[in-house]
Amino acid sequence: MKTKRTASVLGFVAAGALVLTACGSDNNTATGSGNTGAPAPTATAAVECGGKKALTAEGSSAQKGAMETFIAAYGQKCSGQQLSYNPTGSGAGVKQFNAGIVDFGGSDSALNKDKGEVDAAAKRCQGNPAWNLPLVFGPVAIAYKLDGAPALTLTPELTAKIFSGQVTKWNDAAIASANSGATLPDKAITVVYRGDESGTTDNFQKYLKASSKGAWTKDAGKKFNGGVGQGAQGSAGVADAISAGDGAIGYVEWSYAQDKKLSTAKIDSGSGAVELSAESAAKAIASAKVKGQGNDLVLDLDALYASNTAGAYPLVLATYEIVCSKGYDADTAKAVKAFLTVAATDGQASLADAGYVPLPNEFQSKLLTAIGAIA
Repeated sequence: MKTKRTASVLGFVAAGALVLTACGSDNNTATGSGNTGAPAPTATAAVECGGKKALTAEGSSAQKGAMETFIAAYGQKCSGQQLSYNPTGSGAGVKQFNAGIVDFGGSDSALNKDKGEVDAAAKRCQGNPAWNLPLVFGPVAIAYKLDGAPALTLTPELTAKIFSGQVTKWNDAAIASANSGATLPDKAITVVYRGDESGTTDNFQKYLKASSKGAWTKDAGKKFNGGVGQGAQGSAGVADAISAGDGAIGYVEWSYAQDKKLSTAKIDSGSGAVELSAESAAKAIASAKVKGQGNDLVLDLDALYASNTAGAYPLVLATYEIVCSKGYDADTAKAVKAFLTVAATDGQASLADAGYVPLPNEFQSKLLTAIGAIA
């Protein structure tokens, strides 16, 4: 888990960015949350190290723990090379990439054409398209703190009503109905949401819209539109706020919920309650389809979110690395390709221990093809 990384491996630099050189690196194996069960990817690929010595990237805080693992693997594979990652959020990552400030961005949502992000990225890439490469898959937990309460199950409809202020008490009849026999306190529900622009928020609201059978009447987007609750900065801020307040509930990446030892709700999409685990998330991810063209690997998550496959936990997000298909200088292109290749292969080995799901084999193969095509 990310809070237990070995100090010799990971350093924090400017504004919380992660940086690692080959010197002093070790195998970066997490002490372990025990969340195994997802099949490990099996592909390997040749890595041509070299190029730009110090890459920079910024964006999604959801992939912060995964980036720690990838940076360690990169340092082992490519001696003397380094990458610093600043987990400031998906919105910032897109802006910094499009401005040419970082070499690639991390975002939990693909570039949005209607908001001008696609065109801005193409301009930054010297007139060439940017590609969205889904490198990190992670479940989103519906995390809560409710003293004395049993493990809870929520339906998509009920979740939508809680996060839009239609259900405001923990002993509401709708929650009691979904948790037969449970003793629920007469306590107000405090919704905690991401106060900054976030791909996690965008995916969570897309999930509610796709799965709740009309109960979520709000828009999706990187800004929370539920109209209730209190905002917190970043994924760590959300987890801290939930942990600090009895009666609180929020949405946060699984790894952050694990770190704070928060309770996580089971999801019942119509085929029975499903507990969040690496195995149940992997079962859902395996059914996701690519809707992007060529090497732009944008995923169609709406069908996934609306599915009710037995034993599958459908509330998952993919973090994209946003890269130039062409337009880098030769040294930057070489280093970006090397880092991403390592991340898609060696870097996947211990992701389950950090609260993520290793790449399904079919996505790994497509990713390696796209990475190899960067020029």
